[in-house]
Amino acid sequence: MRFPSILIWSFGIQLFPVMLILKARFRNKSEFLEAYNEDLPAGGLFCPTTRMLEENDEVVVEVHFPGLPNKMMLRAQVVWWRSALPRLRIRAGAMVTFLTEENEKRDFILKLAEGQQSEAVKRRHPRIPVEMEVRWRNSETPTFQHGRLRDISIGGALLVTDDLLHEGEEVVIELTTRGGASPISIAGKVTYNTDVGVGVRFMYRDGGGSQRLREVVRRLIADEE
Repeated sequence: MRFPSILIWSFGIQLFPVMLILKARFRNKSEFLEAYNEDLPAGGLFCPTTRMLEENDEVVVEVHFPGLPNKMMLRAQVVWWRSALPRLRIRAGAMVTFLTEENEKRDFILKLAEGQQSEAVKRRHPRIPVEMEVRWRNSETPTFQHGRLRDISIGGALLVTDDLLHEGEEVVIELTTRGGASPISIAGKVTYNTDVGVGVRFMYRDGGGSQRLREVVRRLIADEE
């Protein structure tokens, strides 16, 4: 499996790879539903792009239409890519299928588009999909457990772990950067639990590590906007 990724660097360290983002924007809900491919096992979309992609490449699809509170980013896999045929008015682009880990996000988007759900809370900060190994611990214990982040933003992250965490529990997440740099530790509070992972809201306090993470995420979001 090939990852057409961009490596993000900050403060001289390599933090994590960010996959290619394909923007799928629609003028209304009906246009999104027409473009949605329900024949694929986990659903999918056709994403216009002139960048040549190969079957099984992993990408991130940024979905947006009026009524969706935030631009939603879902990880997906390329099914096929085609070049443009101007005479036939065929656009260049890729058909992608969403990863099964994104079923919850996909279902949320579909419910909004189909009118099954009318209320949705807008996030203050956009979430960026990542796959990053981390260590975490309860704020009251010194022992770290292993886990991974599935998405991250300035405001929080989705932590995947085998341990049961309760809403309101305070944790410390340690991001181990590549290249031998010092780990970044950041405090957070559990806000919800799902079958996919645990939602953690970051609590910024004094310390260079948290400030550095905030700057890295800001730059990452700015590069993709």
